[in-house]
Amino acid sequence: MFINSKKLISIACAAVFAGTAGLAAAEPVTYQVDPTHTFAHFVYDHMGLSRQNNSFENTSGFLTLDLEEKTGELQIEIDLLSVNTGAKIFNEHLQGADFFDTENHPTATFESTKIVFDGDEPVAVEGELTIKGITKEVTFELDHYHYLDEHPMLKRPAIGANAKTTVKRSDFNMDKYAPMIADDVTIEVSFEGIAQDSDEE
Repeated sequence: MFINSKKLISIACAAVFAGTAGLAAAEPVTYQVDPTHTFAHFVYDHMGLSRQNNSFENTSGFLTLDLEEKTGELQIEIDLLSVNTGAKIFNEHLQGADFFDTENHPTATFESTKIVFDGDEPVAVEGELTIKGITKEVTFELDHYHYLDEHPMLKRPAIGANAKTTVKRSDFNMDKYAPMIADDVTIEVSFEGIAQDSDEE
């Protein structure tokens, strides 16, 4: 279960990355996370009764992409205080010391080490996910990406992707009630980014 505002997903995520196949980019382009359309979710099995799907409301960060060189950098920060399970009491429970311990670790971060391409298309993002002060190497696989030359409302290039990875919460000192409640947690990041003007970077 995992992942404050304004800085990921890891991500993720996460995530994301370059729905820019076919774009002739002469230099790297930086895309700022659109916080109104970027969300991290975490999914886990609850005692075999159901698959719980919860989210974080505040995610921030940026993606810098160089399509010619097939390189890039992704940084995502997730506000763990923004966890949303649909129940206030459970939100507070997850923020406690047994789980996210938001008093000491209010954010989770993902910083890429490599964006993986298949031909001209990005297919995965490798990097380091930090939760509760513990950092682990993870790979977010992309199952969707898309690029717009011009966002219809914002009038700038835009990029989007969906990314997914699975981690063990025990790796982040969050294994209370395991294995009754599954140790494996799937993190999914829905990412949208808006290109910055050069004077904004």
